Amino acid sequence: MSDPSSRPRFLAMCLLASLVAGAHPAARAESFGLDQVAARAQALAAEPYQDRRKEVPAWMLAGKTTYDEWRDIRFRPEAALWRGEGLPFQVQFFHPGLYYGHSVAVHVVDAGAVHGVPFSPRLFDYGKNDFAARIPADIGYAGFRVHYPIKTAQYFDEVIVFLGASYFRAIGRDQLYGLSARGLAIDTVTAAGEEFPNFTEFWLVKPASDARQLVVYALLEGPSVAGAYAFTVTPGEQTRVDVEARLFFRRKVERLGIAPLTSMFFFGENSRRRFDDFRPEVHDSDGLLVHFAGGEWLWRPLENPASIAVSSFQTRDPRGFGLVQRDRDFADHQDLETHAERRPSTWIEPRGDWGEGRVELIEIPTDTEKNDNIVAFWAPATIPAAGEQRSYSYSLFWYGDAPDRPPGGRVVATRQDAGTIARARRFVVDFAGGTLADSAAAEAPEAQVSASGGEVRDVHVVRNPAIGGWRLGFQVVPAGDQPVELRAFLRRDRDVLTETWSYAHLPER
Repeated sequence: MSDPSSRPRFLAMCLLASLVAGAHPAARAESFGLDQVAARAQALAAEPYQDRRKEVPAWMLAGKTTYDEWRDIRFRPEAALWRGEGLPFQVQFFHPGLYYGHSVAVHVVDAGAVHGVPFSPRLFDYGKNDFAARIPADIGYAGFRVHYPIKTAQYFDEVIVFLGASYFRAIGRDQLYGLSARGLAIDTVTAAGEEFPNFTEFWLVKPASDARQLVVYALLEGPSVAGAYAFTVTPGEQTRVDVEARLFFRRKVERLGIAPLTSMFFFGENSRRRFDDFRPEVHDSDGLLVHFAGGEWLWRPLENPASIAVSSFQTRDPRGFGLVQRDRDFADHQDLETHAERRPSTWIEPRGDWGEGRVELIEIPTDTEKNDNIVAFWAPATIPAAGEQRSYSYSLFWYGDAPDRPPGGRVVATRQDAGTIARARRFVVDFAGGTLADSAAAEAPEAQVSASGGEVRDVHVVRNPAIGGWRLGFQVVPAGDQPVELRAFLRRDRDVLTETWSYAHLPER
């Protein structure tokens, strides 16, 4: 006789399996792929936009349902997709409600056909909530998360989440969730207001028993664009997500962001502190890193500005860019709850010809760490016209540290104060890594410092044995009250030893 305590788990596993197996097949799997999703997107883009997403009842949304009530709804892990089949990947689903007012359609592509994954309240534990009976039977899911045994063979860790608009986020083996990626950014910080296209439909390709990758297709829909995406997820010490995007434009947009990243920066060691907080720093990322086609690496420390700041870095076919968390010591943050030192960095490597354009960094003022106020993306020089198509391929790497990004010396800290010269601002920049440690006992390298306006004075480089590198100090006297773009790097003879430090000094008015 079976153990009665095992029955709920067995029933939940059987329920999801039967729901998927019993769904009507929509297409043959061998004929289904990105081309089919792109055909859907192209057809949609030729028609006036309609929001086809299923709407969630008002009583389930914020204002009617509390955060604690929504958090008390949990997917039953024993009901995870593919849980009972011994496959290397499992999928769990998010319940709609609170901030997620629309649901998405989810399908499974297996060896025989494409099946829908219908919603059932029996797949969720509603905790202390008493409204399970009121949930519409066809409400659908808000999104999903993928699990894979990234640390040990016995435990399926959460490795990537697709939830809300076109947002997704992933982690490497040793990280905690932090910044997010998006499918597309449209009209960010423009007078017309930002448009947030949505992933409205997903197809999960059933993996083989020895698979190390999971393929996910997604349909993107918005007033200005429709698109087809393929995500190939490879979990590991650095989790890699290969992306193929095909975009079809209904109308021309003002600002287009390809491969956008969204993060939070409240304050860091470079900030002029405006907040009363016991923590030394509060951020999910502390800098933008760019690798230009010509080989130069550039580091731009992030800021929480007094007004919206937009920085552009012109280039053709960038080798890579990303938002990076370099402060990896607990002492940098002193936060036992968030453990920001374990937030991932995310690096984007374009594939193919991206042409002329710029890496754009947008920093938005915030008075709370609850807001994601940092956006970075690739902005093509030519905006697509209505009826035009664009395709982009790139890889995202989610990781803790990467010694080859950059391979030479890097900035490990930026600090500033009032200095010793009237109207000046003093900057102290620490460089370490690469060959700098090998030359710690040698003659100091030469600093190359430039400013777009004003005068740079008191430049000096001294050894910093605490980091096995060198400390650059200088003061800048602005010519007026306009922003001053600063650049600095270390070299010895003709050899550039470090990445380029880039900073916008905003004189106080």
